[in-house]
Amino acid sequence: SGDGTVRLWDGDSGRLLRTLEGHTDWVNAVAVSPDGRTIVSGSRERTVRLWDGDSGRLLRSLEGHTGWVNAVAVSPDGPTVVSGSLDGTVRLWDGDSGRLLRTLEGHTGWVNAVAVSPDGRTIVSGSKDRTVRAWDRETGASRVLFWNDAPILSLALSPDGRLLTCGDSEGRVWIFEWVR
Repeated sequence: SGDGTVRLWDGDSGRLLRTLEGHTDWVNAVAVSPDGRTIVSGSRERTVRLWDGDSGRLLRSLEGHTGWVNAVAVSPDGPTVVSGSLDGTVRLWDGDSGRLLRTLEGHTGWVNAVAVSPDGRTIVSGSKDRTVRAWDRETGASRVLFWNDAPILSLALSPDGRLLTCGDSEGRVWIFEWVR
């Protein structure tokens, strides 16, 4: 949101459950851990914040990006948090300790979207540079999966990891069968 808050709503009743306060600028991205216990948010203030989903308490703030954080995801293993930024990097963090695990460099434009494969071994990112990249989580090696004629704004992987969807700035959605 524009006021730096994250709001949790009851999906059935539409009732506001809790407001998470702590960011000082726009919140651009939100993700939830696989177990639902941690909420992750990324902001224009260049931070990633982890929140306790039950109490709303701020658990930790992850700092290191030099541009707005546009995208966040949580690995199926739970503790690994992935963030993408206007600085063109994808960063992997240990959510338990807050330690930066790896910085992935290769995009030449803003990173607008990130996702993690169901097995946790591959990070996928979409960028203003009009590419979708797949990254090996352990080695940091990447390859371009898709070149587009417009910036990539969003992406998602199916729960089984077979389908990759991408949305671009022209309003198009691309769906791929993806074999790693």
